[in-house]
Amino acid sequence: MSLLQEALSKIKPIDNSLTQKIQARLDNLTKPQGSLGRLEEFAMRYCLIKNTLEPKLKNKAIFTFAGDHGVADEGVSAFPKEVTPQMVFNFLRGGAGINVIARHVGADVVVVDIGVDYEFTDAAGLIKKKVNKGTKNIAKGPAMSKDEAVEALEVGIELANEYAKNGYDIFGTGDMGIANTTPSSAIVAAISGKSVEAITGRGTGINDSLFNNKVAVIKKAIEINKPDKSNPIDVLAKLGGYEIAGIAGLIIGGAANRIPVVIDGFISTAGALIATQLEPKIKDYIFMAHKSVEAGHQAMLDIIGQRPFVDLNLRLGEGTGSALGIGLIECGVKILTEMATFGDAGVSTSVQ
Repeated sequence: MSLLQEALSKIKPIDNSLTQKIQARLDNLTKPQGSLGRLEEFAMRYCLIKNTLEPKLKNKAIFTFAGDHGVADEGVSAFPKEVTPQMVFNFLRGGAGINVIARHVGADVVVVDIGVDYEFTDAAGLIKKKVNKGTKNIAKGPAMSKDEAVEALEVGIELANEYAKNGYDIFGTGDMGIANTTPSSAIVAAISGKSVEAITGRGTGINDSLFNNKVAVIKKAIEINKPDKSNPIDVLAKLGGYEIAGIAGLIIGGAANRIPVVIDGFISTAGALIATQLEPKIKDYIFMAHKSVEAGHQAMLDIIGQRPFVDLNLRLGEGTGSALGIGLIECGVKILTEMATFGDAGVSTSVQ
């Protein structure tokens, strides 16, 4: 059995037997019932994933997968692909948006070279798991082979297994890869059946001319590659990216280890879409941190069946949204575990 098959076979339905006890605790806290809204929902879901009445949320890791894309040659991004390794160095120095927000919520940032067209030397905080030096140009043929797609998925699973053994309580997903909104949009179009125009956004902020070119490139990629929407690995291999596959693998591995995974924006959700298409039970192990401004994000959220925490007009990626999401989940868990009950506080529960 392959690592991918093994991980998928380990994913079990959420055990809801503790629901009433968790709800009773939430309802007995010193507040009107339900008054902390979705924070209570986050606490409930976290406890159910962990299958415990005494949750802890201490060790947090955000995995920022980096990879390049051959389709960048088609002029679909406002930035050249040289920016991908430059941003990896920025992550390692602690100077990027994800580093700032991760420090704020107390999460480790794990930078993974899964497909950057650059040879990094060893560096603290960098995990070198390169499958290849970037994908091929999807406007001319498949992004990668099926074997490469599975290898990239298994990179994410291996990391999930390793960090689970090291005592991490929650994972967040992140990405870096110039032009990666193009393969992500192609994945959405292929699986959802929606028009390319309806699900394609402006990525790094491209102008109308570049946007029209991007739409044409995505249409061409789908026409040439003819992905089988009933086969998520076929869609991933023909249209995807190594970082998208790594994210999907991390999500699969998280679910197999009963570790919640908080999903960032558009690129990460493309990975979540692949993961949940492979195993629908995974949707109960993930949290969608925010709604991206990318046009196709809502289509993916609808397919997965998850409601995002917030809509802050974010479109950076890197894991910034998932870091914020982890903070909100931790807040919900602390409400459950640290807030006084009516009995503890000596507060009356009835109107006189």
